Amino acid sequence: MLSYFNEISRGRGAWFLLMLSGLILEGCALFFQHMMDLAPCVMCIYERVAMLGVVGAGLIGMIAPQNALVRWSGLIAWGVAAGWGLKLSIEHVGYQFPDPNDLFGATCDIFVSFPSWAPLNQWVPWMFEASGDCSKIVWQFLTLSMPQWLVVIFAAMLVVLAIVVLSQLFGKRERRLF
Repeated sequence: MLSYFNEISRGRGAWFLLMLSGLILEGCALFFQHMMDLAPCVMCIYERVAMLGVVGAGLIGMIAPQNALVRWSGLIAWGVAAGWGLKLSIEHVGYQFPDPNDLFGATCDIFVSFPSWAPLNQWVPWMFEASGDCSKIVWQFLTLSMPQWLVVIFAAMLVVLAIVVLSQLFGKRERRLF
């Protein structure tokens, strides 16, 4: 199995699927926002940025997946983006289902806070401007809220990443003639 994942990680197809899955999820977020009128909160916007990181990782991997440096750059970007997305979505779930023993209750920021060199909410407000409440559950599917689904999605991405990384370390190695 590891040799299979090692082999497909060296082709553009798998990296394209990673990028495509991130783009489809971004499209879903925009559909919820603009077609269903569900206002994204600050955490939703940050989770979108993390998902764009996954898209970027797919793009990096597609450049030259047979090149180990490029492939590992894509894997690292994938891990950072999916790991950050998992952290954010777990935090977001905590806003929706607060700890009853927490006397003060955690709340998210009212406005997004991007670095001054990349004010995404000013450049692309239709995608990166937040107007929703992080603690509100505005949508559910199979009893899970949107951030709970993102926990599942980002965790699944990290499981697949772990298998791919293991395949790089223990899978079938390419033979070198020189």
